[in-house]
Amino acid sequence: MTRLSRLPVISCSRPGGVINIMRDVFGSEGVLAQHLKGYESRPGQQEMAAAISALLHSREETDDDNPVPADSLVVEAETGLGKTLAYLVPAVLTGRRVVISTNTRNLQDQILEREIPFIKEYIDPDLKATCVKGRQNYLCLYRWHQMVSTGQGELFDDSASKRLADWIRQTTFGDRVELDWLPSQSPLWQMICCQSHFCLGTDCPDGHHCFLNRLRREAATSRLLVVNHHLLFSDLAVRRGGYGEVLPRYEAIIFDEAHHVEKVATQFFGRSFSRYQVRDLAGDLERSALSELGRKQRKEFLQKIHALSGKMEQFAALFPVERGRFPLRDIWATDTGLMEKRDELLRAFDQLADQLESASGGREPWAQYRVRCLELQAELAFITAEAFDDLPEEENRYIHWFERREKNIVLSATPVDVAEELQKTLFSSVAACVFTSATLTTGGDFSYFFKRLGLPEETCSLSFPSPFDYADRTLLYIPDADFPEPTGTGYQQALHGRIQSLIKAAGGRALVLFTSFKAMDAARHALKDSLGFPLLCQGTAP
Repeated sequence: MTRLSRLPVISCSRPGGVINIMRDVFGSEGVLAQHLKGYESRPGQQEMAAAISALLHSREETDDDNPVPADSLVVEAETGLGKTLAYLVPAVLTGRRVVISTNTRNLQDQILEREIPFIKEYIDPDLKATCVKGRQNYLCLYRWHQMVSTGQGELFDDSASKRLADWIRQTTFGDRVELDWLPSQSPLWQMICCQSHFCLGTDCPDGHHCFLNRLRREAATSRLLVVNHHLLFSDLAVRRGGYGEVLPRYEAIIFDEAHHVEKVATQFFGRSFSRYQVRDLAGDLERSALSELGRKQRKEFLQKIHALSGKMEQFAALFPVERGRFPLRDIWATDTGLMEKRDELLRAFDQLADQLESASGGREPWAQYRVRCLELQAELAFITAEAFDDLPEEENRYIHWFERREKNIVLSATPVDVAEELQKTLFSSVAACVFTSATLTTGGDFSYFFKRLGLPEETCSLSFPSPFDYADRTLLYIPDADFPEPTGTGYQQALHGRIQSLIKAAGGRALVLFTSFKAMDAARHALKDSLGFPLLCQGTAP
């Protein structure tokens, strides 16, 4: 059995060094060929791995006092090249702490359940890798104890609370994924999960047993961290505020599914305010007031909380009921009542913040509630200022819009360009960044991707075609011209009939992708009894 854990990690400064070690892994007689069933050595995979290895060894360390922009590499690797192992192996052999960031859980699962166990068995048995998820995936003991002490758990099925209590005594990290019996959108979980705006930090009475702190300690001893883009940029945004980060210091980041990076970064570097945020603050305040305050003080708090909730409902009611995203300036121009209701809502935040300041004496959780209150007020003021032309010239770098959802109204200010933020928060904090995906070029050119992320024109880039013979082994089916439009009568029935015909023509062996859960469920119900093949659907047990 060949292992490479004791081979030297050779830097690119030694002629042929990187290429040789890549051949030992990826070559026709390398570790992968010996132990990975069906493996075929691919020159493109070797070249990609060698380039990433060279990049990861190009700078010895980062200097916090004199930050230098990260060295970057952009790799477009089409399906079938084997890019996952092409970046994982160099990341492991570099000896540094490297973050692997993906956009989807499926790719995370592949890395954690298939690739990393293989690497540990045949390449580096000492590798320690940790998957870190967003904080809302972990239970907050303080919120759990608060729910139990106030009797809020009685609003839910008693058996669910008992099962949770048993699980809490046994779980290591309080990870939501372990609760396969709890519905994905459970309101119970929303009451007890970790949230950054509710975290008491070092003042938390449950801090010593905190699952999130336990996860941080685990991550701090790991060499490979697997995260998704949302967690990574959420952590970067929190670091910008100077507190609450989940990830330990790392020296390099490898973004897979990198074509999603700009969209996710835009979301986290933007500003937002919503009815749900106000509702959550009010709910948390009510629970704390019921469990920790005397009758008189509790009454005063509840009055201010209900006043804020009422002003929020009045403000939200003035927005159109049509779903979708619309420019904020347009509605402000047609309904001056919004300005008045916005000002009343801002004053309600002020009054609640004053109440929290006078009553808290700087004690937690009341001081943290006051911070949340003022942050929401600031977000509302910033986002709506554009509609009144109140923003200074240099701040007009955002698109201001609102979105009506079923029970929510969201106001947002989205940056037009995230390149500057990425320079300040991402590229200045690590030694190396790798961006890889199957689709990064536009017309065979990386320029657009470089521009949107603020990468220099001279950034090193590689592009590898797929080894699959699409031209001779692929068919493209286009429906007839009389096929109904998606919004037309009979579309669903025609779609389901055509899906069934194509699946039968293929003899099963089909993956059908939808753009919404509703469309997916409709197809499942229509096809489950008539296909003649086993049907598996996301979100349902086999």
